[in-house]
Amino acid sequence: MQKLMHYSLVDIRLFVAVADAGNVSRGAAHCFLAPSSASLRIKQLEESLGTRLFVREARGVSLTRAGQVMLEHCRRCLAELEQMHANLAPYAEGVKSHVTLFANSTAIASYLPENLSVFLRAYPAVRVSLEERLSHEIVAAVAEGRADIGVVTWSDEHPDVTFWPYHEDELVIVAPAATELGQDGKVRFVECLAHPIVSLASGTAIHTFIAGKAAALGYPIDVRIQVAGFSAVVALVRSGAGIAIVPRSVMRNLQDDGVRTLTLLEPWAVRQLSVCARSDEKLLSSHALALLQQLRGAYRGPAAG
Repeated sequence: MQKLMHYSLVDIRLFVAVADAGNVSRGAAHCFLAPSSASLRIKQLEESLGTRLFVREARGVSLTRAGQVMLEHCRRCLAELEQMHANLAPYAEGVKSHVTLFANSTAIASYLPENLSVFLRAYPAVRVSLEERLSHEIVAAVAEGRADIGVVTWSDEHPDVTFWPYHEDELVIVAPAATELGQDGKVRFVECLAHPIVSLASGTAIHTFIAGKAAALGYPIDVRIQVAGFSAVVALVRSGAGIAIVPRSVMRNLQDDGVRTLTLLEPWAVRQLSVCARSDEKLLSSHALALLQQLRGAYRGPAAG
């Protein structure tokens, strides 16, 4: 039978403080404890865990291997607690509801900011958690109730999730103004693979999608540099670092001087963004349902070229 462990949040905070300070007295002072009380708590913590966490030395203490493992977990626990407090704080200030929205990078960089600004003006006491995820992760989170609403690029069905059209967009090539690529304003994907690529980070939806399309043709993609956002992508293309594949919609909010936007002559370049939620709308809060209805009503056809 596994031994029950008895320790408090004070013990965890003290352990981290002592580990960071490398000294029991300084760690105790950080937690507003007397050194003798801190020493007793650490001794009791080690007895509860059944292993030593610190090696006592002439000028302080150092972590054992078990202590290093403990420290990693304690830091994560304290970070989660801080996040919990941050998430709960708005309710103490009169927040009426909280809506969790997961979306892919295209939606976050293009359409959602405008829709969310309208929603938040209408419901000032509501808080929205917006997180970027890959589309398959979003659908799973919505089905499991970890997200209220999702915005995805998705062509399949799901037994527990309903999808509605949101916006139709297309992937385009952004190239330096002086490039000889696509002189008629159009280009095939395979032609682009001969050029270095400026991309979002690995793991983002658009990077994963493009890498998959290149692999299907038997080509690697020459990723010259990866950055965190579309504005940085376009700035690097402008500087001559390479070409990029981005949604046409994001170019509406970015300076296009010094670059050319080329139509990508591939059937998969046209992409349908969809809003999704659990099929049983009774599982949604009234404010999540209000945001869902707003997003469902925001459908637009193909983005203007």
